Amino acid sequence: MQTLEYKKCTTDEHLRTVAVLADQIWHECYRKILPAQQIDYMVRTLQSFESLKEQLENGTEYYMIEIDGLPVGYYAFEKRSDDVLYGKDYLFISKMYLLADIRHKGFASLILKQIRKYARANGFELIKLYVNRKNEHAISVYKHKGMRLIDELDRDIGEGFVAEDYIFGKMI
Repeated sequence: MQTLEYKKCTTDEHLRTVAVLADQIWHECYRKILPAQQIDYMVRTLQSFESLKEQLENGTEYYMIEIDGLPVGYYAFEKRSDDVLYGKDYLFISKMYLLADIRHKGFASLILKQIRKYARANGFELIKLYVNRKNEHAISVYKHKGMRLIDELDRDIGEGFVAEDYIFGKMI
């Protein structure tokens, strides 16, 4: 039986491990839907050790996922209060990534369950996330888990790149 563990990232060592995972996973995950230059840029600006450290200092919580002691993915969330649809504070899932050989085995469901548990324990009734409009697998997972499409969002992320996302949400 495999041991699944969620480790809150609190040390530089944790963040360095997440940065290495991010580099590998983002190139696996996005290679068919985004240009390589955009993936490199996004990893460098959003998931480098320095960026992760800054996000942690600004309130984003990162968790590393380990199976039998080996890091296989990570997720992150932050508390937000800019919801115009429901007018509620909510938990925004900013990252949820697994290595390719771990996907399609039910781990995303377990992670979402863990995030919902955290949200409830901290008084949130709503969770939201962004997902690339071309990421069909992730979209199907979120829909299967009862999340609904709220809106579309195009964001300039710098260097001429645009993030073309859907916004998904779910009351919990």
